[in-house]
Amino acid sequence: MTPLVNRYDIVFLFDVTNGNPNGDPDAGNLPRMDPETNIGLVSDVSLKRKIRNYTELARGEEPGYRIYVQDGSILNEKHREAYKAVRNGNDKVLKEKSLNPQSAEEARALTKFMCDNFFDIRAFGAVMSTGINAGQVRGPVQVAFAKSIEPILPLEVSITRMAATNEKTDRDKGADGDRRTENRTMGRKHVVPYGLYRAHLFVNAKLAERTGFGREDLDHIFDALKTMFEHDRSAARAEMASRRVVAFKHSSALGDAPAHQLFDRVSVWRKVHGELCALDDNRLDNAPPARRYEDYEISVRRDELPVGVEIVNVL
Repeated sequence: MTPLVNRYDIVFLFDVTNGNPNGDPDAGNLPRMDPETNIGLVSDVSLKRKIRNYTELARGEEPGYRIYVQDGSILNEKHREAYKAVRNGNDKVLKEKSLNPQSAEEARALTKFMCDNFFDIRAFGAVMSTGINAGQVRGPVQVAFAKSIEPILPLEVSITRMAATNEKTDRDKGADGDRRTENRTMGRKHVVPYGLYRAHLFVNAKLAERTGFGREDLDHIFDALKTMFEHDRSAARAEMASRRVVAFKHSSALGDAPAHQLFDRVSVWRKVHGELCALDDNRLDNAPPARRYEDYEISVRRDELPVGVEIVNVL
Protein backbone atom coordinates (compact mmCIF):
# COMPACT_ATOMS: atom_id res chain seq x y z
CA MET A 1 0.00 0.00 0.00
CA THR A 2 1.28 3.45 -0.93
CA PRO A 3 2.23 5.38 2.24
CA LEU A 4 0.27 8.52 3.01
CA VAL A 5 2.64 11.50 3.04
CA ASN A 6 0.18 14.42 2.92
CA ARG A 7 -2.05 15.85 5.62
CA TYR A 8 -5.70 16.35 4.65
CA ASP A 9 -8.45 18.50 6.16
CA ILE A 10 -11.92 17.69 4.84
CA VAL A 11 -15.28 19.47 4.75
CA PHE A 12 -18.25 17.10 4.40
CA LEU A 13 -21.78 18.38 3.70
CA PHE A 14 -24.82 16.11 3.78
CA ASP A 15 -28.56 16.56 4.21
CA VAL A 16 -31.67 14.82 5.48
CA THR A 17 -35.28 15.15 4.35
CA ASN A 18 -38.12 13.95 6.59
CA GLY A 19 -35.82 11.78 8.63
CA ASN A 20 -33.85 11.46 11.84
CA PRO A 21 -30.12 11.63 11.08
CA ASN A 22 -29.00 10.74 14.61
CA GLY A 23 -31.47 10.08 17.43
CA ASP A 24 -30.59 10.70 21.08
CA PRO A 25 -31.54 7.64 23.19
CA ASP A 26 -31.58 9.80 26.34
CA ALA A 27 -34.23 12.06 24.82
CA GLY A 28 -36.73 9.56 23.42
CA ASN A 29 -34.77 9.30 20.16
CA LEU A 30 -35.28 13.00 19.44
CA PRO A 31 -32.81 14.25 16.80
CA ARG A 32 -29.71 15.50 18.57
CA MET A 33 -29.68 19.27 19.06
CA ASP A 34 -27.77 21.98 20.85
CA PRO A 35 -30.41 23.05 23.43
CA GLU A 36 -29.26 26.68 23.41
CA THR A 37 -29.36 27.25 19.65
CA ASN A 38 -31.46 24.36 18.25
CA ILE A 39 -28.60 23.61 15.87
CA GLY A 40 -28.85 19.95 14.88
CA LEU A 41 -26.02 17.57 15.74
CA VAL A 42 -24.79 14.26 14.36
CA SER A 43 -22.18 12.51 16.49
CA ASP A 44 -18.79 11.42 15.24
CA VAL A 45 -19.70 7.88 16.32
CA SER A 46 -22.71 7.90 13.99
CA LEU A 47 -20.65 9.02 10.99
CA LYS A 48 -17.90 6.47 11.68
CA ARG A 49 -20.55 3.76 11.99
CA LYS A 50 -21.72 4.52 8.47
CA ILE A 51 -18.15 4.40 7.15
CA ARG A 52 -17.68 1.04 8.87
CA ASN A 53 -20.93 -0.30 7.43
CA TYR A 54 -19.97 0.82 3.94
CA THR A 55 -16.54 -0.78 4.31
CA GLU A 56 -18.08 -4.06 5.38
CA LEU A 57 -20.40 -4.05 2.37
CA ALA A 58 -17.89 -2.88 -0.21
CA ARG A 59 -14.64 -4.52 0.88
CA GLY A 60 -15.37 -6.70 3.89
CA GLU A 61 -14.15 -9.84 2.13
CA GLU A 62 -10.78 -8.32 1.20
CA PRO A 63 -7.69 -8.88 3.37
CA GLY A 64 -7.05 -5.89 5.58
CA TYR A 65 -10.61 -4.56 5.44
CA ARG A 66 -12.29 -6.45 8.24
CA ILE A 67 -14.25 -4.35 10.74
CA TYR A 68 -13.31 -4.43 14.43
CA VAL A 69 -16.37 -2.70 15.95
CA GLN A 70 -19.38 -4.69 14.77
CA ASP A 71 -22.83 -5.23 16.19
CA GLY A 72 -22.67 -8.08 18.69
CA SER A 73 -18.99 -8.85 18.16
CA ILE A 74 -16.75 -9.97 21.04
CA LEU A 75 -13.72 -7.69 20.88
CA ASN A 76 -11.50 -9.82 23.09
CA GLU A 77 -11.87 -12.74 20.69
CA LYS A 78 -10.44 -10.57 17.94
CA HIS A 79 -7.52 -9.66 20.21
CA ARG A 80 -7.03 -13.38 20.77
CA GLU A 81 -6.55 -13.84 17.03
CA ALA A 82 -3.56 -11.51 17.21
CA TYR A 83 -1.98 -13.52 20.05
CA LYS A 84 -2.45 -16.77 18.17
CA ALA A 85 -0.82 -15.31 15.06
CA VAL A 86 2.07 -13.67 16.91
CA ARG A 87 2.71 -16.76 19.04
CA ASN A 88 2.73 -19.01 16.00
CA GLY A 89 -0.60 -20.73 16.54
CA ASN A 90 -0.06 -21.54 20.22
CA ASP A 91 -3.37 -23.09 21.28
CA LYS A 92 -2.88 -22.03 24.90
CA VAL A 93 -4.05 -18.53 24.01
CA LEU A 94 -7.48 -19.98 23.20
CA LYS A 95 -8.06 -20.87 26.86
CA GLU A 96 -6.60 -17.90 28.73
CA LYS A 97 -9.06 -15.40 30.22
CA SER A 98 -6.49 -12.62 30.20
CA LEU A 99 -3.38 -12.11 28.11
CA ASN A 100 -0.63 -9.49 28.12
CA PRO A 101 2.40 -8.97 25.87
CA GLN A 102 5.58 -10.60 27.17
CA SER A 103 7.82 -7.93 25.67
CA ALA A 104 7.74 -4.56 23.94
CA GLU A 105 8.50 -6.31 20.67
CA GLU A 106 5.51 -8.61 21.07
CA ALA A 107 3.30 -5.65 21.98
CA ARG A 108 4.25 -3.93 18.73
CA ALA A 109 3.61 -7.14 16.78
CA LEU A 110 0.14 -7.53 18.31
CA THR A 111 -0.82 -3.96 17.51
CA LYS A 112 0.53 -4.31 13.97
CA PHE A 113 -1.57 -7.43 13.42
CA MET A 114 -4.70 -5.57 14.48
CA CYS A 115 -3.90 -2.56 12.27
CA ASP A 116 -3.05 -4.74 9.27
CA ASN A 117 -6.27 -6.76 9.49
CA PHE A 118 -8.92 -4.28 10.67
CA PHE A 119 -9.60 -1.18 8.62
CA ASP A 120 -11.37 0.79 11.34
CA ILE A 121 -8.46 0.32 13.75
CA ARG A 122 -6.02 1.43 11.06
CA ALA A 123 -8.18 4.49 10.35
CA PHE A 124 -9.86 5.52 13.61
CA GLY A 125 -7.73 3.82 16.24
CA ALA A 126 -8.97 1.73 19.18
CA VAL A 127 -8.45 0.91 22.84
CA MET A 128 -7.69 -2.81 22.88
CA SER A 129 -6.46 -3.26 26.46
CA THR A 130 -9.62 -5.05 27.62
CA GLY A 131 -8.48 -8.25 29.33
CA ILE A 132 -6.93 -9.72 26.22
CA ASN A 133 -4.49 -6.84 25.86
CA ALA A 134 -3.58 -5.85 22.30
CA GLY A 135 -2.57 -2.29 23.13
CA GLN A 136 -3.95 1.09 22.10
CA VAL A 137 -3.91 2.80 18.73
CA ARG A 138 -4.44 6.48 17.99
CA GLY A 139 -6.00 6.67 14.55
CA PRO A 140 -4.99 9.12 11.83
CA VAL A 141 -8.59 9.84 10.78
CA GLN A 142 -10.54 11.93 13.26
CA VAL A 143 -14.18 12.96 12.75
CA ALA A 144 -15.83 15.95 14.42
CA PHE A 145 -19.52 16.29 15.29
CA ALA A 146 -21.61 17.42 12.35
CA LYS A 147 -23.74 20.54 12.88
CA SER A 148 -26.73 21.74 10.90
CA ILE A 149 -26.27 24.93 8.93
CA GLU A 150 -29.42 26.42 10.45
CA PRO A 151 -31.53 25.58 13.53
CA ILE A 152 -33.81 22.59 13.11
CA LEU A 153 -37.36 22.10 14.36
CA PRO A 154 -38.06 18.35 14.66
CA LEU A 155 -41.61 17.13 14.14
CA GLU A 156 -43.16 14.51 16.41
CA VAL A 157 -45.30 12.22 14.29
CA SER A 158 -47.88 9.91 15.84
CA ILE A 159 -48.12 6.41 14.42
CA THR A 160 -50.41 3.44 15.18
CA ARG A 161 -50.06 -0.30 14.94
CA MET A 162 -53.15 -2.39 14.20
CA ALA A 163 -51.60 -5.84 14.73
CA ALA A 164 -51.87 -7.55 18.13
CA THR A 165 -48.90 -8.53 20.29
CA ASN A 166 -50.61 -10.73 22.88
CA GLU A 167 -53.82 -12.64 22.32
CA LYS A 168 -55.21 -12.20 25.84
CA THR A 169 -54.54 -8.49 26.27
CA ASP A 170 -54.57 -7.11 22.77
CA ARG A 171 -57.32 -9.13 21.10
CA ASP A 172 -60.21 -8.65 23.54
CA LYS A 173 -63.61 -9.03 21.96
CA GLY A 174 -66.50 -6.67 22.15
CA ALA A 175 -70.04 -7.54 23.15
CA ASP A 176 -70.96 -8.64 19.64
CA GLY A 177 -67.99 -11.01 19.43
CA ASP A 178 -66.03 -8.86 16.99
CA ARG A 179 -62.42 -8.00 17.82
CA ARG A 180 -61.99 -4.50 19.18
CA THR A 181 -59.86 -2.15 17.10
CA GLU A 182 -60.12 1.11 19.05
CA ASN A 183 -57.25 0.23 21.39
CA ARG A 184 -54.53 0.15 18.80
CA THR A 185 -50.95 0.64 19.96
CA MET A 186 -49.76 4.23 19.64
CA GLY A 187 -46.21 5.25 18.91
CA ARG A 188 -44.09 8.30 18.15
CA LYS A 189 -41.32 9.06 15.72
CA HIS A 190 -39.31 12.23 15.27
CA VAL A 191 -38.26 13.66 11.92
CA VAL A 192 -36.40 16.70 10.67
CA PRO A 193 -38.34 18.16 7.69
CA TYR A 194 -35.05 19.28 6.15
CA GLY A 195 -31.56 19.90 7.41
CA LEU A 196 -28.18 20.51 5.77
CA TYR A 197 -25.31 19.36 7.99
CA ARG A 198 -21.60 20.10 7.92
CA ALA A 199 -18.84 17.92 9.39
CA HIS A 200 -15.05 18.26 9.44
CA LEU A 201 -12.60 15.38 9.15
CA PHE A 202 -8.86 15.40 9.76
CA VAL A 203 -6.26 13.02 8.33
CA ASN A 204 -2.90 13.02 10.13
CA ALA A 205 -0.15 11.61 7.92
CA LYS A 206 2.28 11.19 10.83
CA LEU A 207 -0.17 8.97 12.70
CA ALA A 208 -0.88 7.14 9.43
CA GLU A 209 2.78 6.05 9.41
CA ARG A 210 2.24 4.26 12.73
CA THR A 211 -0.94 2.39 11.78
CA GLY A 212 -0.16 1.65 8.13
CA PHE A 213 -3.05 3.80 6.85
CA GLY A 214 -2.17 4.43 3.22
CA ARG A 215 -3.29 6.27 0.12
CA GLU A 216 -5.63 3.43 -0.85
CA ASP A 217 -7.30 3.67 2.56
CA LEU A 218 -7.82 7.41 2.11
CA ASP A 219 -9.40 6.84 -1.30
CA HIS A 220 -11.73 4.37 0.38
CA ILE A 221 -12.69 6.99 2.98
CA PHE A 222 -13.51 9.38 0.13
CA ASP A 223 -15.63 6.68 -1.55
CA ALA A 224 -17.47 6.07 1.72
CA LEU A 225 -18.23 9.76 2.22
CA LYS A 226 -19.64 9.97 -1.29
CA THR A 227 -21.91 6.91 -1.18
CA MET A 228 -22.36 5.60 2.38
CA PHE A 229 -25.90 6.98 2.76
CA GLU A 230 -26.97 5.03 -0.33
CA HIS A 231 -26.49 1.82 1.69
CA ASP A 232 -27.96 3.06 4.98
CA ARG A 233 -31.60 3.50 4.03
CA SER A 234 -34.22 2.96 6.72
CA ALA A 235 -37.61 4.37 7.66
CA ALA A 236 -35.83 6.99 9.78
CA ARG A 237 -33.11 7.79 7.23
CA ALA A 238 -34.72 7.14 3.88
CA GLU A 239 -33.64 10.42 2.33
CA MET A 240 -30.11 11.27 3.38
CA ALA A 241 -27.56 12.27 0.78
CA SER A 242 -23.92 13.31 0.54
CA ARG A 243 -23.78 16.73 -1.11
CA ARG A 244 -20.19 18.03 -1.09
CA VAL A 245 -16.80 16.69 -0.04
CA VAL A 246 -14.00 19.27 -0.25
CA ALA A 247 -10.50 18.20 0.79
CA PHE A 248 -7.56 20.48 1.49
CA LYS A 249 -4.38 18.60 0.63
CA HIS A 250 -1.14 19.76 2.26
CA SER A 251 2.25 19.32 0.62
CA SER A 252 3.74 17.77 3.76
CA ALA A 253 2.84 15.37 6.54
CA LEU A 254 2.74 18.12 9.16
CA GLY A 255 0.70 20.52 7.05
CA ASP A 256 1.11 24.02 5.66
CA ALA A 257 -1.76 25.97 7.29
CA PRO A 258 -4.15 25.72 10.26
CA ALA A 259 -7.25 23.67 9.51
CA HIS A 260 -9.72 26.30 10.76
CA GLN A 261 -8.38 28.86 8.29
CA LEU A 262 -8.89 26.43 5.43
CA PHE A 263 -12.39 25.49 6.58
CA ASP A 264 -13.35 29.17 6.54
CA ARG A 265 -12.89 29.07 2.77
CA VAL A 266 -15.95 26.83 2.41
CA SER A 267 -19.06 28.97 2.85
CA VAL A 268 -22.75 28.11 2.84
CA TRP A 269 -25.24 30.73 1.62
CA ARG A 270 -29.05 30.78 1.77
CA LYS A 271 -31.08 31.64 -1.29
CA VAL A 272 -33.99 33.98 -0.53
CA HIS A 273 -36.16 35.02 -3.46
CA GLY A 274 -33.28 34.47 -5.84
CA GLU A 275 -30.71 36.35 -3.78
CA LEU A 276 -27.81 34.92 -1.76
CA CYS A 277 -27.85 35.72 1.94
CA ALA A 278 -25.28 35.07 4.62
CA LEU A 279 -26.55 32.88 7.44
CA ASP A 280 -26.57 35.87 9.82
CA ASP A 281 -28.46 38.11 7.40
CA ASN A 282 -31.54 39.77 8.92
CA ARG A 283 -33.52 38.92 5.81
CA LEU A 284 -33.59 35.29 6.94
CA ASP A 285 -35.82 36.25 9.88
CA ASN A 286 -38.84 36.45 7.58
CA ALA A 287 -37.67 33.99 4.94
CA PRO A 288 -39.44 30.66 4.42
CA PRO A 289 -37.59 27.71 5.96
CA ALA A 290 -35.20 25.74 3.77
CA ARG A 291 -36.77 22.52 2.51
CA ARG A 292 -34.31 21.33 -0.14
CA TYR A 293 -30.63 21.46 -1.02
CA GLU A 294 -31.33 23.96 -3.79
CA ASP A 295 -32.21 26.52 -1.10
CA TYR A 296 -28.48 26.75 -0.37
CA GLU A 297 -25.36 27.50 -2.36
CA ILE A 298 -21.88 26.28 -1.47
CA SER A 299 -18.85 28.37 -2.40
CA VAL A 300 -15.15 27.55 -2.07
CA ARG A 301 -12.70 30.45 -2.04
CA ARG A 302 -9.65 29.41 -4.05
CA ASP A 303 -7.69 32.65 -4.25
CA GLU A 304 -4.55 33.26 -2.20
CA LEU A 305 -4.31 29.71 -0.92
CA PRO A 306 -1.49 29.15 1.59
CA VAL A 307 1.69 27.90 -0.09
CA GLY A 308 1.64 24.13 -0.29
CA VAL A 309 -2.14 23.71 0.04
CA GLU A 310 -4.23 22.30 -2.79
CA ILE A 311 -8.04 22.00 -2.97
CA VAL A 312 -9.35 18.60 -4.05
CA ASN A 313 -13.04 18.41 -5.01
CA VAL A 314 -13.97 14.85 -4.06
CA LEU A 315 -17.70 15.41 -4.59
